[in-house]
Amino acid sequence: MYIGKFKISVWVVFAMCLIKCSLEFDPADNRLINCGSSTNVSVGGRVFLGDSSLNSSVVLSTSPKIPANTSSNSIPSSYPSDLYKTAQIFSGNSNYTFSVSKHGRHWIRLHFFPFAYQNNNMSHASFSVSVQDFILLRNFRTDIPVVKEYSLNVTSDKLVLYITPSPGSFAFLNALELVSVPDELIPHSVKTVESTGSYENLVHQALQTVFRVNMGNAAVNPQNDTLSRHWVPDGSFLNTPNLVQFVSKVQAVNYSEGGPTREIAPPSVYGTASKLNSENDPTLNVNITWNFNVDPGFRYLVRFHFCDIVSKSLGQMMFNVYINSWYASKHLDLSNQTSNKLATPYYLDVVMKETHSSSLTVSVGTATDATSYPNAMLNGLEIMKISNVKGFLDVDPASLKSGAKIKTGLIVGISVGVVFIIMIFALAFFLVIRRRKRTHSNANGNKLDGASEYGYRFSLAAIRKATDNFNESLIIGVGGFGKVFKGVLDDNREVAIKRGNPDSQQGINEFQTEIEMLSHFRHRHLVALIGYCDEQSEMILLYEYMENGTLKSHLYGSDNPILSWKKRLEICIGSARGLYYLHTGSAKPIIHRDVKSANILLDENLMAKVADFGLSKTGPDLDHTHVSTAVKGSFGYLDPEYLIRQQLTEKSDVYSFGVVLYEVLCGRPVIDPSLPREMVNLVEWATKQQKKGGLEKIIDPNLAGQMKPESLRKFLETAEKCLAECGLDRPTMGEVLWNLENALQLQEDEASSQDSDDVSLRTDEGRPLQSLSSTRQYSMGSAGDIVDISMNTVFSQMRNGTMR
Repeated sequence: MYIGKFKISVWVVFAMCLIKCSLEFDPADNRLINCGSSTNVSVGGRVFLGDSSLNSSVVLSTSPKIPANTSSNSIPSSYPSDLYKTAQIFSGNSNYTFSVSKHGRHWIRLHFFPFAYQNNNMSHASFSVSVQDFILLRNFRTDIPVVKEYSLNVTSDKLVLYITPSPGSFAFLNALELVSVPDELIPHSVKTVESTGSYENLVHQALQTVFRVNMGNAAVNPQNDTLSRHWVPDGSFLNTPNLVQFVSKVQAVNYSEGGPTREIAPPSVYGTASKLNSENDPTLNVNITWNFNVDPGFRYLVRFHFCDIVSKSLGQMMFNVYINSWYASKHLDLSNQTSNKLATPYYLDVVMKETHSSSLTVSVGTATDATSYPNAMLNGLEIMKISNVKGFLDVDPASLKSGAKIKTGLIVGISVGVVFIIMIFALAFFLVIRRRKRTHSNANGNKLDGASEYGYRFSLAAIRKATDNFNESLIIGVGGFGKVFKGVLDDNREVAIKRGNPDSQQGINEFQTEIEMLSHFRHRHLVALIGYCDEQSEMILLYEYMENGTLKSHLYGSDNPILSWKKRLEICIGSARGLYYLHTGSAKPIIHRDVKSANILLDENLMAKVADFGLSKTGPDLDHTHVSTAVKGSFGYLDPEYLIRQQLTEKSDVYSFGVVLYEVLCGRPVIDPSLPREMVNLVEWATKQQKKGGLEKIIDPNLAGQMKPESLRKFLETAEKCLAECGLDRPTMGEVLWNLENALQLQEDEASSQDSDDVSLRTDEGRPLQSLSSTRQYSMGSAGDIVDISMNTVFSQMRNGTMR
């Protein structure tokens, strides 16, 4: 009987092992290489093959190749000594070519353990590593052991990893991994922290794991992770460790169907946590904060891992989650995210916009209006760098030194510039006041007692009063610069108040650009700047309030009334007038650089005004064709020529406006990952359908029966020309504007004649602006469109009572 029970138990254990093995992820590609060695090495049950005896699935091409060996006693005990006893040294350009069994995202792990070998000290090596279209390392050197982990989407049957020594130097590599990643590990679309939108381009980007942290101050070794990941303890990153209580209940973790799997994170991560130590203070209202050093100039994908192993009943764990003081999640209730099950894993992905700071902070804190006991917790964290528009994942160390000098010069330059601008403001303000007082004196025979003075700089107290101390219920938008509040001034004027986030990557640059641009230009189709506040390091801008919000919100994604075809044409015309004025209203053109439907605002009469000039840039001189500058703008709207060559022209705005025209026609987002693959990108899909004659498939169904054929034809022709691949083939904004006016006239009276002998484009004053290859006449609109206004009159309607 005992023997029978023993046999049954053995079979049960065996069956459980089979089930466990079948559930674990089995990578289609699992290339592990022990570089510079002819022998295989087993590390934690994983076998690394010597690269001098590789099979046909991996080919090493190098000339010459120099294997190097060291004694194991020079390797710290925390490292797998057998793997790091050898290295491959590359004195010339070399590459590893891998055959790929399954397309999709793969991990590439590069192991570096520098040691001295003959006349080569590997800590002196300097080299670059690239793969596909991505630069993983640039002029890299290290004098400490390090493992670099990257992931990228492989779409071909072969993958080539290039290793390029810097001039006069060499390269080395101790071990190399190419491993398939589960499809669900990296999403295609992730919400962004600073706005309500999402980052849609992740599938095409390479990622680098910068930090993989296990909370609860406990390390997780690769042997305890089904994907062989190493998780470091969080203790060294904590800002206020005295507020934290470390918790460990690994056995309590309960993976549920449809939720995160062990491949997302193992039980040893979800089973440990750092929680707010609030047991002795039920009124505690603080955050737990972790600080991380990151490379500036990149976006970051941040993944938060949660598992409520603390609460004894549901609904006890509600808190806020922050990145750099931005909400990643407000009032996160874990029970709502886990089908009302305790100790069930949940993870949250967010993307940070490109940052100019070398610091990234992550916080969890009590929700002020939570009904439960104040609490907050985090189980694990991953921070992944996203490749930039050039395909780089690394900063050239040499550029950091020169960058420091440039940054110092930039700060000095900005400081001098700000002082100069303030002096101009002060002088202009003084002259205005003196002139106004003189006017009052001349009119009345003496000074007018208590006469109001005028200015443009609001006090912080006035801003706080206008926004009910920045009451979040008054937020009407969130952007890369900061939050936008609706406010009411003392004279009952409604205004939009944009408060800069001190950690915003745009920061002072956008603040200054907005003031500079909108102080020099006024036009009825540009959102007017009312004033600003820079008190107590605040960066606050005040604009005229636009009652009907963004064009985007009227096209899709909201309950706003449907816009008619005629109204859409009028909005496009108004927007084009604003952009045309930017391009032609001064000696040098002003390029908006972020034209999109979210930056076209509508007033109470649905009149369009172009907004958000924080990325705007002065265009080239007459003797230049473009401005060379870093790529800025919004994904889906970017001019491909500008994106590739970094050469900015007015035609870059024209391309973006062409994308807006398709949005207006189709009534859908520029990028929509929820649609079938061929429909995700609006421009690509609409262009293909137009060429195939499938117009009925792309036009917003809400416009059915409203559009006259001639008007639609002219509109489509205009949009198509705006989206020409080559900027020289695109029309000017003046030509776009004329064509849209023509489309509106055809809509209103398709029988009316459009022919004329006038071939010039004129302002309302009759001054010719630009010749057009056309035989039709164009009108700018009413004389009130353009207001030539100097700095001292920009803010003339603001009363002294609300300013300092």
